[in-house]
Amino acid sequence: MAPLSIIVPALDESQAIAATLAALAPLRARGAELLVVDGASRDATREIAAPLCDRVLQAPRGRASQMNAGARASRGAILLFLHADTRLPEGAFDAIERALANDRAWGRFDVAIEGRSPLLALVAWSMNLRSRVTGIATGDQAIFVRREAFERAGGFPDIALMEDIAFSKALKRVSRPACLRERVATSGRRWERDGVVATIALMWRLRLAYALGADPQHLARRYRDGRRAA
Repeated sequence: MAPLSIIVPALDESQAIAATLAALAPLRARGAELLVVDGASRDATREIAAPLCDRVLQAPRGRASQMNAGARASRGAILLFLHADTRLPEGAFDAIERALANDRAWGRFDVAIEGRSPLLALVAWSMNLRSRVTGIATGDQAIFVRREAFERAGGFPDIALMEDIAFSKALKRVSRPACLRERVATSGRRWERDGVVATIALMWRLRLAYALGADPQHLARRYRDGRRAA
């Protein structure tokens, strides 16, 4: 069994996937398994990824579906879910091992959002603080989890949006999260493309609606409509 399986869900990521996977080469050299799970990309994502990872898998489009497919195909004792535009910090695996040695079953990293807008630093700070207070992680923070805890939680719920929040809530019943201060670096492209302030407002509205019981499928449509309107 591999010590760590890194699962990267991807969709039309031909511009970013090579740099993400190349940065993971040192972890592969230490025995980590690297799986890319493609959700029917219309570009060259699969072809670019193939020589840079152990396997490229196909799964129905949707992060939850893709990450669950990667988990089922993986061999690692620890699963790490990494967005296709996100880079791990140096020493990430050692930090994960230390975190999970203290009766924790799962955790996440702090995040830094890269981009031109100075507001992105504030967005990242608020995400990290909110996560530390609530114990809820977002996908941008590179969630990691012991395989047995992933299975106890039932994996990611097959919903169109907020799968990371629902998964965190299920994992909190297994253990409190390890909130690492080491930072992953993620692209601020969607924030800057749609407007940082507009994206903040949209995500807070969607999170509130989800907390009040709104259907994630309906929220996903609102998310897509909100991005198009920005």
